[in-house]
Amino acid sequence: MNALLRTEVFDHFLLQEATIAAAATYHIDGRMSREYYTQEEIDELGIAGYPCLPYGMLRNTCFDLIKGKKTPSAFNFVLMLSPDNLAKTLASLGSAFTIHDIGALFINLRFADGIMMLTTGVSYKTFQLDKSLDGQWDRLIQKFLDKHEIAFEIL
Repeated sequence: MNALLRTEVFDHFLLQEATIAAAATYHIDGRMSREYYTQEEIDELGIAGYPCLPYGMLRNTCFDLIKGKKTPSAFNFVLMLSPDNLAKTLASLGSAFTIHDIGALFINLRFADGIMMLTTGVSYKTFQLDKSLDGQWDRLIQKFLDKHEIAFEIL
């Protein structure tokens, strides 16, 4: 939880959505409000072509909703790779899939009943018999967690 809320470890992912159940339930829709930013700001922030805002731009807001004397009863964060990182990841895996085949690579972080769970997901744009990318994405996230010294147990 500390790595998610107080460090930059997950900042390069895009936040699709977050739900935080504390004194009230807060829902954050991470989709970018294009009318809020000028094109110059979008270019300056490096978020052109992003469907959602980088988690790093919203992390402090999420932390402010969670911090306090009590642990929240639950929260759920849905993070995804940016279009650039999706293309780089597919290339690094030597995948036959392209960015035209894949909608997104996700990680879902859910905290409930004192347990933090991370699940991965692949959104295919069309039906695919080949699910090899699912396993590759799982292994890549395991390496990511190891690299950042985040303890995990595979269920």
